[in-house]
Amino acid sequence: MRSMAASRVRYRVLGLTFFTAFIMYMDRVCMGTATPTIMKEFGLSKIQMGWSTSAFNWAYALFQVPGGWMADRYGARAVLAGAMIWWSVFTAVTGAAAGGLSLALARFFFGMGEAAAFPGASRSLVRWLPAAQRGFGQGFQHAGSRLGFAVTPLLVVFLIGRMSWRWVFYGFGAVGIVWAAIWYIYYRNYPQDHRGVNRQELDLLAASGFAAKPPAAAAVPWSRILASRDLWFLSSMYFCYGWVLWMYIQWLPTYLQEARHLSLAKMGLAASVPGLAATLTNVLGGWISDHLARRWSDLRRGRLFVSMVGFTIAGAGMIPGVLADDFATGLLCLTLALAGLELTVAVSWAICLDIGGDFSGSVSAVMNTLGNIGGALSAVAIPYLATHLGWNWAFLTASVMCLVAAVLATRIDPRSSAV
Repeated sequence: MRSMAASRVRYRVLGLTFFTAFIMYMDRVCMGTATPTIMKEFGLSKIQMGWSTSAFNWAYALFQVPGGWMADRYGARAVLAGAMIWWSVFTAVTGAAAGGLSLALARFFFGMGEAAAFPGASRSLVRWLPAAQRGFGQGFQHAGSRLGFAVTPLLVVFLIGRMSWRWVFYGFGAVGIVWAAIWYIYYRNYPQDHRGVNRQELDLLAASGFAAKPPAAAAVPWSRILASRDLWFLSSMYFCYGWVLWMYIQWLPTYLQEARHLSLAKMGLAASVPGLAATLTNVLGGWISDHLARRWSDLRRGRLFVSMVGFTIAGAGMIPGVLADDFATGLLCLTLALAGLELTVAVSWAICLDIGGDFSGSVSAVMNTLGNIGGALSAVAIPYLATHLGWNWAFLTASVMCLVAAVLATRIDPRSSAV
């Protein structure tokens, strides 16, 4: 008698997190694409705009740990649904901004809501994927965000050409609220609670080490988490990553218009190209890391080899990207740089699961706090560098950040539990 095949609900859950990340990044990247239009309407300089938009990053960093703790304590189902509703409301509120101050307030509250997003989404997969697929799972999940990064500039430019930039934010906010309902209806914190999961799939998921429900939610071991040497090296590496990523998200469209003199339509197309490459390398980085860890029977080498190579590619690619006289060559190099940077993302989040286990929401929140402090400083520092020294210095500084991150990666051991 043939045994029944395992159900495949785990892949549907992974797909849900992919689209959650996709919507999240649509709501983020639309600000960067709309920045030149908003600056013109409000009469803001790059520096003033940088301070306004950095309000998102400060709030996002400040509320990372509370968001991760809530996901660990109350489960990703309710916490992530609530976070999606919150940030979607303030995405829409962004469209009602009347100037730099109201824009900053809207982005601050938007950042509060999104703070629980990635810790919650990462935590949501701990019980839904076998341990051997953590790198791939994190890569696939984050690929959704980079696909959002890729398609949003084209979509926003198209919509701005046909309606006010404000309606872009209103529409994106409505989409997020609908998706929050879909997430809450389908997702369950424990596979045992999902009607579509059969015994064979539960047995397969036992490989993750979390086969049974805990009798009660355990207290988060903050003293051990905050004393973890590996977590602080990981978080410092992610600080550098956040600096560079937010330069691309917030300031690449403005760079393309000011330094490369592209029209709005051409800017939208060019700004999408690096995101497409990043979508591919997000998945690829996680898959390669899992594959190498199994092939070498060494989790540390499998994880960190990908990080070191990715950051080195990113640091090397940015230099010719901004120094090349030919725009096509420059865009190709900047695309290669972002592709290298995004090879590292799945590895960083997989390490959070490796060292954090059932407290990975809190562990990843610490890492992402440092990453978004880097993003907040970048959002402000990049316009200062571009205004006073020129755009080349903004990208050269980011290149140095990548090389520092490659060195920091050598100090991490994902085999050492932080909890």
